[in-house]
Amino acid sequence: MTYDTVILGGRVIDPDSGLDDIRNVGIIGDRIAAVSEADLEGLRRIDARGLVVAPGFIDLHSHGQAIGECRLQALDGVTTALELEAGVAPVSVAYSRAAAEGRPVNYGYSASWASLRRHVLVGAPLSGGAEGPLDHLGSDAWRAPASPAQTATMLRMLEQELGDGALGIGVLLGYAPATDPAEFVEVARLAAAAGVPTFTHARPLVEQDPGVVIDGAEELTRVAGQTAAHMHYCHINSTSTRHLDRVQALVEAVRAEGAKVTSEAYPYGSGMTSIGSDYFRPDRLHVLGATGTPRDVVYARTGETVASVDRLLELRAADPSGLAFIKSFDEDSSADRVARICALPGAVMASDAVPFVVEDGHRYDPMQWPPPDFVRTHPRGVGTYGRTLRVAVRETGVLSLPEAIAKCTVQPARIMEETSPAMRHKGRIQPGRDADIVVFDAERVTDNATYRHTTRPSTGFAHVLVNGESVVSDGRLRESALPGRPVRASR
Repeated sequence: MTYDTVILGGRVIDPDSGLDDIRNVGIIGDRIAAVSEADLEGLRRIDARGLVVAPGFIDLHSHGQAIGECRLQALDGVTTALELEAGVAPVSVAYSRAAAEGRPVNYGYSASWASLRRHVLVGAPLSGGAEGPLDHLGSDAWRAPASPAQTATMLRMLEQELGDGALGIGVLLGYAPATDPAEFVEVARLAAAAGVPTFTHARPLVEQDPGVVIDGAEELTRVAGQTAAHMHYCHINSTSTRHLDRVQALVEAVRAEGAKVTSEAYPYGSGMTSIGSDYFRPDRLHVLGATGTPRDVVYARTGETVASVDRLLELRAADPSGLAFIKSFDEDSSADRVARICALPGAVMASDAVPFVVEDGHRYDPMQWPPPDFVRTHPRGVGTYGRTLRVAVRETGVLSLPEAIAKCTVQPARIMEETSPAMRHKGRIQPGRDADIVVFDAERVTDNATYRHTTRPSTGFAHVLVNGESVVSDGRLRESALPGRPVRASR
């Protein structure tokens, strides 16, 4: 048989079956057709000798859904990037837009509780995520108490979104921490009835905010048991900060009791979100682990370190949807802490990538490559997977290479495969599975993006194939390649 593409002589690591050996991989169309010790003939040959051949990485938490952001993720080994924490509404609009524009990687969306809440409470339009998933989070109006009639309307709209293929319900509860806990319970019950997860940005912990309505970790785990919903704990490291051990122990305890609680983490010490959100109130900077001074905040549009409370208040008023960094710890001097985050039991790796921020006075063409210097983002959306392989495997050894690959591939696939059967074909190197494949140099792979140079791509990823088509070839992006396909729920 002659295959369309053969990947020859690489160290094939399939975390699902446990295979870790030298093999040849044959691809026909968009599927893996053979994984063999025997020689294979192909119309195209990729020499993988000395390299690792693994399933493409699956990112469950990516707000950076446009073409430029997805290209940078592909150069970091990502073949599927899903917007699940914030979600979008309507999902039908988001899926149609992505299909019309094309995407270099596979894409999918949850239904957005926050967007629908803004729509119901204050009449905000629904754009399908076109305005950015983190816009308007600083508005007080959408965080007001909802009447029973408004709650019922939100639930009906969420149900419609699930019927349109949403992969679950994204719940930005941490951005509206005074919300009635009963509302979250109703959302979880709806998710449980539909057989989909909730992807929750939890409320603050009591250690961070003694006046919070309910401890975020206690609430999430309690509701999982109360409703039998699958609760996915988004970026458990960044919302738990210095209290991660307590939160992780709680999650492990409810898992042992049978609750379905999954989690994710990213290997960085700074968060990023809308500067107008509750987290950037001068009296609440400590909630995400900052020292509590404005100098822990960097306004992304200009790159300035915020010098005073007055300047912070000015930026919050002038550009409430503008993205800003907030520093919890310096990861460059805390490799052991980063490694512990990567090795967190039961947590998959996810980037929390954010949309590009364009510096004032410039215009950005989303097809421009590489991104110009006046475009900024969070380095985690560019280097999460390269950093995980560098720090957790090569530098500290807290994870073996197969363990790290599992956290980036088959484990996130398993989180989603009950909702979307298509995910059963991802995260594996096996005949019949999707030809979403990454080939990389385990001794050289690394992240390069920094907080000063945020769009420097990772290196060491030699080839990235999405649905059998090369998006990265010999370490270079193929700008014309847009083979990404939608990932939808199936009910």
